[in-house]
Amino acid sequence: MRMRVSGWAASVLALVVALAACSNEPVAPPPPAPIPTPQAEPTRLVVGVDDMGAGFNPHLLAHQSPVTSALATLVLPSVFRADVDGTMRLDPTIATSAEVTATEPFTVSYELNLEASWSSNAPIAAEDFVYLWEQMRSQPGVADAAGYRLITEVRSRAGGKAVDVVFSHAYPAWQHLFSDLLPAHILKDAPGSWTGALTDGIPASGGPFRVIQVDRARGEVLLARNDLYWDTPTVLDELLLRRLGPQELAPALAAGDVDVALPEAGPAIRTELGGLQPAPQLQLSPEPVVTQLGMRADGGPLADARVRRGIAMLLDREAIRTAVAPESLPADAFAVAPSQPGYASTAPPDAPLRNDPAGAAQLLASAGWSRDLTTGRWAVAGGPVSLVIGAANERAEDVDVARAVAEQLDAAGIDVTVVAPAAAELFGQAAVPAIPPSPSPSPSPTPQPGGPPATPVTPAAPAPSPTPAGTTAPTTTTPGVPAGPGGVEVDLMVLPRTVGGDLGSELASDYGCPAPTTLVPDPPRPPAGFCFPALRPALDELLSAAPRPETAGAVEQVLWAQLPFLPLFQPVDLVVSTPAADAVTGIGPGPLTSGPITGAQRWRAPAG
Repeated sequence: MRMRVSGWAASVLALVVALAACSNEPVAPPPPAPIPTPQAEPTRLVVGVDDMGAGFNPHLLAHQSPVTSALATLVLPSVFRADVDGTMRLDPTIATSAEVTATEPFTVSYELNLEASWSSNAPIAAEDFVYLWEQMRSQPGVADAAGYRLITEVRSRAGGKAVDVVFSHAYPAWQHLFSDLLPAHILKDAPGSWTGALTDGIPASGGPFRVIQVDRARGEVLLARNDLYWDTPTVLDELLLRRLGPQELAPALAAGDVDVALPEAGPAIRTELGGLQPAPQLQLSPEPVVTQLGMRADGGPLADARVRRGIAMLLDREAIRTAVAPESLPADAFAVAPSQPGYASTAPPDAPLRNDPAGAAQLLASAGWSRDLTTGRWAVAGGPVSLVIGAANERAEDVDVARAVAEQLDAAGIDVTVVAPAAAELFGQAAVPAIPPSPSPSPSPTPQPGGPPATPVTPAAPAPSPTPAGTTAPTTTTPGVPAGPGGVEVDLMVLPRTVGGDLGSELASDYGCPAPTTLVPDPPRPPAGFCFPALRPALDELLSAAPRPETAGAVEQVLWAQLPFLPLFQPVDLVVSTPAADAVTGIGPGPLTSGPITGAQRWRAPAG
């Protein structure tokens, strides 16, 4: 068959042949396809952790955890950072200078590094100072807020790259302020952003790493090098924090799936790690918090200080500590933590530190309580005493403490119900949903010597997931606890107290009652509702001058008499590192406030 060629096609063919004939150069063949270059795997180091915590805002009591400390250290900018000995040092990557520039009024001026910027490309600037100041003075459940309440004005200069901070009076501890700045350009106009936007990540980085993924279902937080960081870049491409239980950690270390780990210290984890060869290095690392038992002082059955002291005498603190956190450090002071230099018990001889049923009975009777000699149960105002103890649902150790306290008080004749709302609700609201804790093994009841046999506390039911910010709380409630429209008010509360900052500021933050001001006419209620006006002059002195030992000591004695909180213990973690990981990280306990992850931007990945 002959193929017919159209006139148009024939013309094109003739033109191609003519051009080829006129050319002196041979037609070049097409270039060869490029050979694919293998992509190198990102260098990654994996850190095992106990849990991920409730969120990642380092300024919220609800979000305190080793993971939050790690992220704040590696992701958030701070004007000053603490050395291992606690000395505050200017971070030149954030500010080139910071100094007192006036005394009337007391003013501190900051010159910010012109290169410092968030990973969103917005500059780290005066608006970040303003945002943190506004939140710290007005939001409930924050940690170490007293210094921010002294600020009367924050002024911007040089296009936001210079800041003047004006105080109501001299504040010697000003270097402790404006640590862990947050990205105001993202958070300031977002409803509920102070808590909600930091529950599952940090939206922008101002440090060497950035958070790129938080997977709560898998228990992982993935950090990657912040490519927009203006100073020395990280050596690692990625740092992965992975949640592992005690039984999972040892096999993961042996298989090389985990390089270092930060579990809470205890016999169980030591046993699990004992068979590893080569043996990992183990170092103790106290956490920057003290676990305490708050007692509601602004109403309810514990409003009388005699009752609070009597309740403390019904408890065996050492039994609680050894059952829940056996390698923790016993705490007998309201300010300095057991791991800090200069720590000593501040408890007077009559402090209610030990189980003393007879002494408790005298105090409770003097406050109008009575005990049925047949049943051994306590009553007041013609009805049985019934207390509610709260612990944050996301803080498993706090829930264990609450269960142990409830069992001891039940054994002493007091009805107690445990509720476990979300941490942000418990530490920030007067009334909380009466949500029972999730079922978990509880410490064995510890009957009081000479007291009635222990009886079961209210049985726990499954707890729903924590309530996200801005959503309606679940309706599931604890049996036997009447909950009004706003929930139930707790009488006892297990909560952390942050440590490692300025002594006077911490005392004023934890135990002062903020007065209304023009800027904040309705200041937030403290978590346990404690307000003792007679303490104000001493706390004001501690804020305006270098803390005098006699003033701090006087505050401690008042707190032991009033007992708004009962100190329990300082949690201690283990820093676990394989020989290979130890060689490339040099990991250690680190400064108290930032912990073992300090310096991770210089770590390398283990070979192999």
